Amino acid sequence: MKIIRISKDLILKELELSDAEHIFKAIDSQREYLGKWLPFVEFTKSVKDSLDYVNTVVTMPEDCREWQFAVFCGGGFAGLAGFKGTDRLNRKSEIGYWLREEFQHRGIMTDSVRALIKFGFSELDLNRIQIKCAPDNIKSNKIPQRLGFTFEGIEHDSEFVREGVFRDANVWSVLRKNFVN
Repeated sequence: MKIIRISKDLILKELELSDAEHIFKAIDSQREYLGKWLPFVEFTKSVKDSLDYVNTVVTMPEDCREWQFAVFCGGGFAGLAGFKGTDRLNRKSEIGYWLREEFQHRGIMTDSVRALIKFGFSELDLNRIQIKCAPDNIKSNKIPQRLGFTFEGIEHDSEFVREGVFRDANVWSVLRKNFVN
């Protein structure tokens, strides 16, 4: 199991089945807060739904693996962060993340994403990493800005929200040669 220790109190732990309950409890207790930006919240109705998600992540074949991490701060489950949509041939991926409300405004996700970028460039041999955020999600957009990403534009109707509703996404990227953090 991969563990990325960021500080004494902050770690990224490779996702495992036992994290499903933490994930569900976080989603279930903060549906309105998380659901504003994360479409999967509406479809996560039981621990089984979270367990099914984690199971798909941990049972992926090695050559298709998407590195997903549980974020723990001070021993408590704070959220998730990891890679998705990895294109191994072209050595690029996207980082997705979410954080429980009570862990906001402490630099936890900025530090976690910085650690994932380093991991992606050094251990996964990526050349390009991108982040997509809803244009109105100011907090989420600040993370790639702080980390030196370049704003590439808006991907229209990028994310399915619910039947008949799609959301645009700001697209941010950083290349290995330009990452200085």
